[in-house]
Order: sequence, then C-alpha cells, then structure tokens
Amino acid sequence: MGSFKYALRDGARLIIRHWGLAFLTIFTSMAVFYLIGASVLLVLNTRHIVDILEGELSIQAYLAPNANYEEAARAVADIGHVTKVVIITQEMALERLKQRLPDRADVLTLLGENPLPSSLEVSIDRADNIESVVMALAAIPLINDIVYAGKLAEKLAKFSSFAGHFSLAMLIVAITASAVVLFNTIRIAVYSKEEEIGIMLLVGATPTFVAMPFVLQGIILGGAGSLGASIFLALSYNGIIARLKDLMPFLPFLESNSVVLELGLILVGAGATVSLIASLIAVETFTRRAMKPL
Repeated sequence: MGSFKYALRDGARLIIRHWGLAFLTIFTSMAVFYLIGASVLLVLNTRHIVDILEGELSIQAYLAPNANYEEAARAVADIGHVTKVVIITQEMALERLKQRLPDRADVLTLLGENPLPSSLEVSIDRADNIESVVMALAAIPLINDIVYAGKLAEKLAKFSSFAGHFSLAMLIVAITASAVVLFNTIRIAVYSKEEEIGIMLLVGATPTFVAMPFVLQGIILGGAGSLGASIFLALSYNGIIARLKDLMPFLPFLESNSVVLELGLILVGAGATVSLIASLIAVETFTRRAMKPL
C-alpha cells in the first residue's frame, strides 16, 4: 500500500513537472480517441440504417392518375413471390407524411390540393426475389413508377463495408499515434530522473518499484484524454444526429444514449490500456539498459 502511495504521489509530481508535455499528451489522446469514437458511431449508424432498410421488404408501386385501385391490386397480387398488397390512397399517403414529419405538418397543410399520388405497398417473401417482382410490376400499365429500398440498401451496405474498413484503418493509425506520443512522454519523464533511477536500482530497488510512478503517469494521461474524448463525443452526438435528421429526415439514425455511453466506457478502457502498454515498454527499455553491468 505504501509503495502504491509513493508511486501515485511521484506520478502526480512528474505530471506537474512536465505540465506542458502532459497537456499536449492529453490533448493529442483526446483528439485521437474522439476520431476513433466518431468513426465507430458512423459505422454503427450505417449498419443500423442498412438493417432497417433490408428488413422493410416492401415495394412502393405508384399508380397512374385515375387508375382503378382494386384492379391494380388484383394484378399485383397475381405476381409470384408477392405476399401482401396494401392500397395507399392519396389521403393515406398525406397522413403518413404528416406523421413522419410532425414538425412540418402545418407546412404540408398549406399545400392545398394533395400532390401525393396513390400507390400500392407490395410485400414479398424474400429479398432475393425483389428484382423479378419489380420487373413484373413494371409491365403492368396501371403502374407509373416503382420505388423500393433494395437498391438503396445495397448502396448503403457497400458504404457500410467501406466505412468499416476505413474505421479499422483509422483505429490502427490512431492507436499507434497515441501509443507513440505516450511512449515519448514517459521516456522524457524517465530520462529526467535518470540519475535518481540509477541510484535506486543500485541500492536494491526492484524494476517494478521504479516503473510504477511512470506507469501510473501514463495511465492518468491516457485515461484523461480518452475520458475527455468520451465526454465531448456524448455532448456532440445528439446535436450531430439532430442536424442529420433535418437534412435526411427519412433515414432512421441510431438514437440511443446507451450506445454512446457504452462506447465511452470502451474508449476510456482502451486509452488506459494503450497507456499502460506504452508506459511499460518505455520504462522497461530504460531499466533493462540501466541494469546491464558496466
């Protein structure tokens, strides 16, 4: 217990002695782990959107003006792989739009005549059959246009894959950069106490006892940086999502504070772990050299 108190006190003194370098290390660590957290949230949101779109295996078939709803629905129901057909009148379409955009309901009311077309909501048995069903729908004269989430989900899936690889590359680069900065910070602190450490080793101090203050210094700096990044990420995430919803109101973004909280805890743990490893390497390299016989 006494050794830990000594190590904690000496580690705090090292941070105060090199406060400028400590501030730079914390700031760099904060920036690095914020970028890591932001890239992870980007991947999570992309995959969330893709999963929802892939789960909505429906095709929207917009009818020609004055088309007979029942006749069109019967023609669509006869197509293979179609499991359900729902008629969406102009009034129903407008009501759905108002429910999706409650903040803009007044603006939609001012449009006067309903500009939305009537349509058929077509459900299919499997996503693999969506292309064949779309081709069959296109051959029906009563249908003017066809919109379905398959293409969008496919494009988003490709983007999700790219974002995942990009996030992994950024993760490796960011952790490496953070480890290098922390390694150099601890190494400078070690060299500033080179003579004192040499004397301690000569009088019988163990390498663990000598290394503890520097390891705790690294953990404090890395942990503080990752904690600051987690707090800033939590404060900025909801604002960013709100802005994206204004720009793309039809996309279902991930709005879960628990996800951000869990990610923040992971970032803090990762920051402390990277700091621990970098500190151990820096101190071990020095003590191994100092203990070599002359």
